[in-house]
Amino acid sequence: MQFSEILGQEHIKNHLIRSASLGRIPHAQLFIGPEGSGTLAMALAYAQYIVCQNTDHENSGGNESCNLKFNHLQHPDLHFIYPTVTTEDVKTKPKSIDFINDWREFISNNIYGSLFDWYKMLGVQNKQGEIRVDDAQEILKSLALKSLEGSYKIMIIWMADKMNIAASNKLLKLLEEPTDKTVFILISENEEDIIQTIRSRCQVLHFNGLPENTITEALVSREKIDEKLAFKIAHQAQGNYNKALHILKEDNEELPFEKWFVDWIRAAFRAKGNAAAVLELITWSEQIASLGREAQKKFLNYCIDMFRQAMLLNYQAEQLVYMEPTVDKFKLENFAPFVTGNNITEIFQELSDASYHIERNGNAKIILTDLSIKLTRLIHKK
Repeated sequence: MQFSEILGQEHIKNHLIRSASLGRIPHAQLFIGPEGSGTLAMALAYAQYIVCQNTDHENSGGNESCNLKFNHLQHPDLHFIYPTVTTEDVKTKPKSIDFINDWREFISNNIYGSLFDWYKMLGVQNKQGEIRVDDAQEILKSLALKSLEGSYKIMIIWMADKMNIAASNKLLKLLEEPTDKTVFILISENEEDIIQTIRSRCQVLHFNGLPENTITEALVSREKIDEKLAFKIAHQAQGNYNKALHILKEDNEELPFEKWFVDWIRAAFRAKGNAAAVLELITWSEQIASLGREAQKKFLNYCIDMFRQAMLLNYQAEQLVYMEPTVDKFKLENFAPFVTGNNITEIFQELSDASYHIERNGNAKIILTDLSIKLTRLIHKK
């Protein structure tokens, strides 16, 4: 992975190259950034730079055999840990190593891919991905091996916030007593979900969402599309290159979300004093409850974004509005007057609470029905 292939984040590239060139390589680093910002791509390029002892921004000038192994994601000194679930092939105690071929295919196809994309590849339904203590045991085994190149061994832990307590405690011991020439790179979108004792032992680097012009240029040069279309997609992507690719390929996982959201809102409006519409809300709740938990959480986050967009439009901040609903006869400007300072805080809180309870394996049908009934009250609040 060459640094030049990574979109934007120039200040972080320069910092990592300079610190590695000076031999100042922390044994534990935490890359924090939103989806599609390039945290995993940066971790791979950085790992290649220090293991292969490269000397320039193109990630070359060092051991060419080493660089070739990195390009195929098969270097013996490069190790990965990531969330997994039980599947038809791995029925108990799933570990990252059990899915290594799937993982290599996943990041080869799109290094900017999201956690939701990874779960879709694994066929996650009502299960929730996790990094377990068995993975921590694998870390111990991997790091006990001698380095092939006589250089550093790299352990990349993707979505480190998905570590359970047992795995976190095991990793904490490794971070407290690091072995020589071992570098841990933890990656997360949610810094607060990583236990404080681990965070305090890492050098933290924060990644920003990508600028619109950076995404536009990448779409034009890499995907060969018209600049005007590229700019429109970049605006909708909101700093997320992975989302931009999904929009371009029209396989955006949020496409059905829009219809579900509009159906929900319309039923909530009709439900005031209308028993038949309440039954619609219950049917809607059953439909969403039939999705996997990860899809349910992602949909609730989408709802939060839609309400936020409506509020911005209501308060005449049109330049910040990027969503363009396509559902027939649903216009954001007509919906916006019903989302105000009087109800937005409560709506956000109810959506956040619903997501929290679903993540903790609450009964999705009950949670979503309760949320829907509360929405009928909040949407009419003056």
